[in-house]
Amino acid sequence: MLWSLFLTFFKIGLISFGGGYAMIPIIQHEVSSHHWLSDKSFADAVALAGMAPGPIATNTATLIGYKTAGVPGAAISTLGMVLPSLLLMILITAYFYKVSRTKWVKSSFYGLRPIVTGLIIYAAIHFGFSGMGMGSVTWKTLLSLLITCGVVIGVMKYKLHPMAALLLSGLVGVVFFQ
Repeated sequence: MLWSLFLTFFKIGLISFGGGYAMIPIIQHEVSSHHWLSDKSFADAVALAGMAPGPIATNTATLIGYKTAGVPGAAISTLGMVLPSLLLMILITAYFYKVSRTKWVKSSFYGLRPIVTGLIIYAAIHFGFSGMGMGSVTWKTLLSLLITCGVVIGVMKYKLHPMAALLLSGLVGVVFFQ
């Protein structure tokens, strides 16, 4: 049973791309073909994995391993799921370490910084103000922007710990947006 769990989740970890949610149908197919869980138990495992911190596919593998073979099953399923990525990252890192000092690699990373920054800002605006419409400026929009500016200033200028900024922002949200 443990070997089967390991091989199944190793295969899923090796061939799956597109993020954790894209892996769920593949995991479901494997779980169903091995008769490890019922459809309802699988759905419950995915729901619980989605609420837990960390990647949903790895959390799902851990829960399936636990439900089928206890703690050893959880450990071996998790190992099977993450080992392909770990090995791939070790290989990429070894190669990248060799080429990281070259001028073109350094230059490309300098060129990527503004793009990544722009994408992060776009995502923050798009998801932070979704449903409000770009033309509507309300007190909630202004307060959200004020909180954003306060966090940026607090973290950059006053070296506020990001976790403290997160907690303070959450408290402000509870007080004003209820």
